[in-house]
Amino acid sequence: MRRNHQTRLSLHKPSLIFAALLALALPLALSAPAGAQSLKRTTTTQGQHAKNHAPQTWSVQVGQETPNQAIQGMAFLPTNVYVDAGDTVSWTAKSAEIHTVTFLAAGQSLESTQPFNPADPAQLFSQGGSTYDGHSYYNSGVMTNVANSGFPAVTNYRLTFPTAGTFTYYCLVHGAMMKGTVHVARAGTPYPFTQRQYNQLATLQSLAILWDGLKLWHETARLADPHHVYAGADDGTAMVMRFIQPTVKVRVGEKVTFINNGMAAPHTVTFGAEPANFAVPVGDPATFAGGDLNSGLMLPGSTFTVTFTKAGTFSYICALHDYMGMVGTVVVRN
Repeated sequence: MRRNHQTRLSLHKPSLIFAALLALALPLALSAPAGAQSLKRTTTTQGQHAKNHAPQTWSVQVGQETPNQAIQGMAFLPTNVYVDAGDTVSWTAKSAEIHTVTFLAAGQSLESTQPFNPADPAQLFSQGGSTYDGHSYYNSGVMTNVANSGFPAVTNYRLTFPTAGTFTYYCLVHGAMMKGTVHVARAGTPYPFTQRQYNQLATLQSLAILWDGLKLWHETARLADPHHVYAGADDGTAMVMRFIQPTVKVRVGEKVTFINNGMAAPHTVTFGAEPANFAVPVGDPATFAGGDLNSGLMLPGSTFTVTFTKAGTFSYICALHDYMGMVGTVVVRN
């Protein structure tokens, strides 16, 4: 996957990112309706109430991110959307991190889809039609807002819901940590919220998610040192798409251990040429003197230790997230 060389905001200046997000969200916070936080269907006079309204299209954002893509969110916003039979929901990718919108088939467990398998066409590509039948497997395919992710991704996915019911969906990449629900009432039921109110709440929730990610970044940075590099970080709410302590200096014969201590996001540590299948390990990390070396897919809780046997400067990437700027360097001295 191609690397992203865009300008990055410094880890040491999170207040700059927070200020930018706050400037965007504060006007919405001041104008948000008092009942917007619960997003539960009610019988109040809030929202649209025409008994014979035409079918509506409702927008849900998929993922969140800081301007430099370093922090990525794991949420569908709004998490709960209340619509009427005949309405359409439109999901739009709002992050560089890949996600899916997936309704499982009746009797299908989420565990049977985990971990995400990019070699499975049923997970990678769109499945099902444009009208949800309430019980079959429907999948958006991989969604992202960038063109150079390395996946045949889409930016928008739409489904029409003809039948009343409560329908839960997931992101196959992040599993149970990222789910949403479409609540479908019978046609003509008053809407409890407008799209504008959903958008206001989504902005506030995005701010909280991204701020959580910045705090996580700093907490993880305290654990890193020249011999321990963290391959990102995530806590089920936000993800840090950077190697934490990305540039380290060691001596010949010393080791560097790469650690994925997150809860959901997989990563790789890849030196040299990126393999066609980044999930498969390449090379011998016990005696690395340059060339091609790949950890394979590092799931949460895994580590990858490399012993450097030759002086030099060795660049590495996460083959999944290098296009967001997840790259690093090991400088080895005699």
